[in-house]
Amino acid sequence: MALFDLIFKNATLVNHQGVFDADLAVRDGRIADIGGIANEANEIIDCTGLHILPGVIDTQVHFREPGAEHKEDLCSGSLSAVMGGVTGVFEMPNTHPLTVSKEAFDDKISRATGRMHCDFAFYVGGTHENVDQLGVLEKLPGCAGVKVFMGSSTGSLLVADDEGVAAILDAVSRRAAFHSEDEYRLEERKHLRVEGDPGSHPVWRDAEAALISTRRLVSLARAAEKRIHVLHVSTADEMEFLAGHKDVASVEVTPHHLTLDDSDYQTQGTLVQMNPPVRGLAHQQGIWRGVENSVADILGSDHAPHTLEEKAQAYPKSPSGMTGVQTLVPVMLDHVNNGRLSLQRFVDMTSAGPNRLFGLVGKGRLAVGYDADLTIVDLKRTKTITNNWIASKAGWTPYHGKKVTGWPVGTFVRGNKVMWEGELVEKSLGQAMIFV
Repeated sequence: MALFDLIFKNATLVNHQGVFDADLAVRDGRIADIGGIANEANEIIDCTGLHILPGVIDTQVHFREPGAEHKEDLCSGSLSAVMGGVTGVFEMPNTHPLTVSKEAFDDKISRATGRMHCDFAFYVGGTHENVDQLGVLEKLPGCAGVKVFMGSSTGSLLVADDEGVAAILDAVSRRAAFHSEDEYRLEERKHLRVEGDPGSHPVWRDAEAALISTRRLVSLARAAEKRIHVLHVSTADEMEFLAGHKDVASVEVTPHHLTLDDSDYQTQGTLVQMNPPVRGLAHQQGIWRGVENSVADILGSDHAPHTLEEKAQAYPKSPSGMTGVQTLVPVMLDHVNNGRLSLQRFVDMTSAGPNRLFGLVGKGRLAVGYDADLTIVDLKRTKTITNNWIASKAGWTPYHGKKVTGWPVGTFVRGNKVMWEGELVEKSLGQAMIFV
């Protein structure tokens, strides 16, 4: 009987110890050994020239199920994830019905288990109506925590007022995640939207709307003595402010805010329309400074697909959102190759960071005893991202035609070869992630 199920030979590993050449062995879905390993395995994979990273975890995706399966569902969204080298996702609560009750949460877990291609966790939405249940809901198995929309949502998922946010913070014990835009300022500035001109989107949803909301949020978190997670920070101003409040606030940045800028509205139109918006280069540079000085903690794609027909509506009727889970790894590895961040920093922001911030069990590092979640990449491979490659039901990416260096070659979830060289090898193995 073979000692191991699987051995990766001749790889370059990236973990908390550094970047080094070693073999990696897997047994029963977990990492069993790292180092020089004898060839005693059921399968041996030669990884000469390849890097093995801890499995990339995308901590912000919208997979649209239930309620909008015409543009994405848990199966297609997770297929897009694994095709891009992502081994786990945190999915958001703005579905129909909203994920704001135990029944709705349990339904999502049931829909996902054994049907999603990657591992998963789901956020519960925090509202005025369910605040008294949040302390229990946030501790359900497979729950990533509570997500609150301070702006850009509708119905009961919108909690725009300080009293509502304070009540939610009082109710929770885990780190709560926030979409931070000031709804009152957004309402006041709606007249600045120019029909047919998505370039007016960041004029309407200006940097001040984000900064006002984030200042309010940090103040409320301090008063409640609770930890918060500020999603998709899009302004240089917020990054400077948050640098002084790292004891209570963790920070997410997105590939699109690091890669696209307001000049892209001229060529891409509504395809780059997001909330919070893609902004000018000065803000992009400010976000990069937050990455370089480690104010930014993690990367999330904010994968939020819509069909091309929906996006073709004249602004502002066009919905905000783009695909992103499949392009996170190649777009960010291209930045690695261009010297914008180190490979170890990328790993920290996509695996160790989610582990650290959210208390994931057995995920987030290459170490003996951890789940064998592996993202295997070729740092030297140059490819062009195309719409044809995108597995999302939406079928498009704002990066169509973009040439990148650095490409996902393999995705392994708990030792199972799910994707290899652009082909789906093993289907539907997804399980709920476990939290401390």
